[in-house]
Amino acid sequence: FASPPVRAAEAFKTKLHKALIVGKPTEAALAPIKEAGFEGIEAGIVTPEDAAECRKMAEKMGMRIHSVLRGWAEFNSPDKSKVDGSAAVTVNALKAAQGYGADAVLLVPCRIGGKDMPMPEPWEFKIQFDEKTGHLISVAEKDNDKYKAYIDAHNQAYDTSKVEIQKLIPVAEETKVVIAVENVWNNLFVTPELLAHFVDSFKSPWVKVYFDLGNHVKYSPTEQWLKVLRDRIVKCHVKDFKLNPDGHGGKFVDIRDGSVNWPVVRKTLDEIGYNGWMTIEGSGGLPKQEQNKRLDMIIAGL
Repeated sequence: FASPPVRAAEAFKTKLHKALIVGKPTEAALAPIKEAGFEGIEAGIVTPEDAAECRKMAEKMGMRIHSVLRGWAEFNSPDKSKVDGSAAVTVNALKAAQGYGADAVLLVPCRIGGKDMPMPEPWEFKIQFDEKTGHLISVAEKDNDKYKAYIDAHNQAYDTSKVEIQKLIPVAEETKVVIAVENVWNNLFVTPELLAHFVDSFKSPWVKVYFDLGNHVKYSPTEQWLKVLRDRIVKCHVKDFKLNPDGHGGKFVDIRDGSVNWPVVRKTLDEIGYNGWMTIEGSGGLPKQEQNKRLDMIIAGL
């Protein structure tokens, strides 16, 4: 891949920033990332004091720690200690983000499903849900009885996640850090409308979406999600997924090697007014310079 000419990006109104993921920010970790052409990082949870020191170090290097990768929670667990523990970790993530000078925490509220829980294939989902409660009514065109366990688990996860995130909003407001719910393979929110409904139900500026551009390609094209989620999105992960020839199923691949239509995605990001970070996830096998080059092409709309 050749680096795109700078003028290629001038057609876009929005400004996108480049980042990679680092567990604990250190000068040794950030130096090669900066050298490769990235502007910032997404970091893991550390103490607020350590985060503040990391922030000083990053700023001296001319870099930004823009978000915290909190990851999976267990808000739907029947074990109250696990629910409480998940909440405590999320509080720590919000406080770490404040110390870093970051403005969002990536949160996956919980996961459902498994081998013993029948559910439609990704291309078979036809979701109907209650606009008041967010509860699933049906998930397929027919034979919904066999998916009852999945529907019940989804509705329980929706309710318990809402309760726990609601409790965290005061901490988010205090720290000035957004709780950003990510779309992952946890069998929740498999349509953008359902994810939008969940986020909107909080009626709070402190609960938004961390949108992974590659995670839900198996359900529908990335640009369709962007057009629904719009200004609910506060961060983007950059990932790619290659669908099988029949369009059903596939595998994760390095960015620009998959089925994401990146020129259309870049145009759609511009149309919805997304100005923000593009953090690569899942292309770690590529040299950092190559990751940067590919991200430059995406940002330029190529």
